[in-house]
Amino acid sequence: MALFKKSKYTKVTVTKKKDIPSGLWVKCEGCGELVYRKKLEENLSVCPKCNFHFTLGARERVALLADEGTFKEFYENMQVMDPLNFKGPKTYKDKIKSDQEATGLKEAAIVGEAKIDKLNVALGVTDSRFIMGSMGSVVGEKITRLIEYSTDNKVPLIIVSGSGGGARMYEGLISLMQMAKTSAALARHNEKKGLFISVLTNPTMAGVLASFASLGDIIVAEPRALIGFTGPRVIEQTIRQKLPKGFQRSEFMMDHGLIDLIVQRKNMKEMLAGLIRHFCG
Repeated sequence: MALFKKSKYTKVTVTKKKDIPSGLWVKCEGCGELVYRKKLEENLSVCPKCNFHFTLGARERVALLADEGTFKEFYENMQVMDPLNFKGPKTYKDKIKSDQEATGLKEAAIVGEAKIDKLNVALGVTDSRFIMGSMGSVVGEKITRLIEYSTDNKVPLIIVSGSGGGARMYEGLISLMQMAKTSAALARHNEKKGLFISVLTNPTMAGVLASFASLGDIIVAEPRALIGFTGPRVIEQTIRQKLPKGFQRSEFMMDHGLIDLIVQRKNMKEMLAGLIRHFCG
C-alpha cells in the first residue's frame, strides 16, 4: 500500500529570503522604539514618537541653520600637534586619524561666517563624534578666532556646543588653557557690546560648559539635552545621594536658571533669526 511506501522522513525545502539591507531602522535612545531611518532623517533626526533629539554632526548642523550656500569655513586646514607624544591603548595621533576618517572632519569644531535668514553671523559648531567634541588647542584656537572675528566685524556670534569630553586630556595643560583663552575673548566681545547666543545640544559637558558655552548673553538649548560639568553617575557616587528626576537635562537647567530658552530643532533657525533681529535691530 502507498501508505507504507512513504519515506520515513519528510523533505523540507528552504527558500533563501532576499537579504534585508542593514541600517534601515534606528533604535531611539529616548523611548527604545525602532524608527525608520528615512522618516527620522526627514524629521531632522528627531524621534517622531517621543521627540528625542538625536545627535547631529557639525556639517549637518550648519546645513540646518545657515542659509544654503552662505557658510564660508575659516581655518579649515588647522590641525593639532601632539605636544605630549601621548601613548595609551591608542596614540593621540592614531585617535585623531581614526576620528578624521569616521567623521570627515579635521577637528572637533568648524567655524566660519554665514547668513541665517539673510542675517550675517559668525557661526561655530562643535561635534561630539570627534573625540567627544573635546576642546584641545585647535578647537580652542578656532573658537577664539571666531569670537575675535565677530568682535572686529560687529556681527552676532552663535556657537552650537555638542561636547561630552570637556578639555582634551591628550594635550594636558595646553588643553586646559583653552578654557581661559575662549573666556577672555568673550570678555572683550562683551566689552564691545557684541551679541553672543550659545546653543547647547546633547551633550554639553565639562570644560566646554565651564567656559564659552555658559557665557552666552542668551543661552538656548534643545529639549532633553544633557548639560553639566560632571555626569550624574559620577555625582551620585561622590555624594552618595539619589539625584532628582531629570537632573542636568535642559528642562531641569531652565527651571534652575542656567538657560533661557528650550527650542525644538525644527524651530531653531527661526528663533535665532528672531533673537538677532530683536537685540541687534
